[in-house]
Amino acid sequence: HVQLVESGGGSVQAGGSLRLSCVVSGFADSSYCMGWFRQAPGKEREGVATIDSNGITDYADSVKGRFTISKDNAKKTLYLQMNSLKPEDTATYTCAAKPTFFCGVWSRAGTYPYWGQGTQVTVS
Repeated sequence: HVQLVESGGGSVQAGGSLRLSCVVSGFADSSYCMGWFRQAPGKEREGVATIDSNGITDYADSVKGRFTISKDNAKKTLYLQMNSLKPEDTATYTCAAKPTFFCGVWSRAGTYPYWGQGTQVTVS
C-alpha cells in the first residue's frame, strides 16, 4: 500500500522561498521515479520536476534555475526547494510516484499511479 504525504506549502511574497516535502511509504526499495506536479485554478495539471532512481533530474522550463528537486532515500522523502517564487507559481503542488527505475516521459501525469493529497502554495 503506497502512500505519499506532502507538507511545506504556504503563503510567501514574490521572491521568497519554500521547501515542499513528500514522505513515501509502501515501496519495497528506492527503485521508483518521483515527480512534482502543480495545478492552478482553471489550468491543467503540469509537471514541475522529476527525479529517477539514479538521482537524475529534469525540470519544466518555467522553473529551471529556481526550483530544485531532491530526495533522501534513507528518510524516504522527496523535496522541492522553490526559490525566487513568482505569483504564477501559485498552485496546488502534488507529489507523484511510479514504480519504474527511470522516469521516461516524466511530465505525463497519467503514467503515475500514486499521488499525494496536494499542498497549496500561494505567492503574492
